[in-house]
Amino acid sequence: MSRAFTKESDDGDAPALPDLPLSTHPNYVTPRGLAQLQARLQAATARRDALKASTDTMTLQNELAPLERELRWLHARVDSAIEVDLLSQPQDRVTFGANVSVDSSEGAQRYCIVGEDEADAEQHRVSYLSPLAQALLGARVGDEVNWKRPAGDLSIEVIAIDYDGEIQA
Repeated sequence: MSRAFTKESDDGDAPALPDLPLSTHPNYVTPRGLAQLQARLQAATARRDALKASTDTMTLQNELAPLERELRWLHARVDSAIEVDLLSQPQDRVTFGANVSVDSSEGAQRYCIVGEDEADAEQHRVSYLSPLAQALLGARVGDEVNWKRPAGDLSIEVIAIDYDGEIQA
């Protein structure tokens, strides 16, 4: 009989998937970012528990391995999180967690410098490792910085800095 038509294992467990890659950079997070990671971990744990309690073996086989992989990744990210106290950040310059209002030839924008897992371009939340954040880090109100972009460099001026944790784009 061909190997293609035989069972690989009789225990019903799907093989473990390779782990999701983890960043080699420090896992800085805002309080909001840490809360998001913890909520994702809690939701994934609840989903895994519900799957294991289910009698639907097909769903269990299809969903459990990817969910277990995600749980390993979430545990690693929560365990390695370095929460940054936004109130202790220097209020006169751009650092991690800052909301930064900028102006350029393309118009005014507002960005928040956040951790890798919290970054969301649509919400104007940029990773502290991004070229934009790297250009802005350390700048003060009135400073002009050069943002190196694939679309071409852009000179941007820092208009305002705050650390209220919320951004209105």
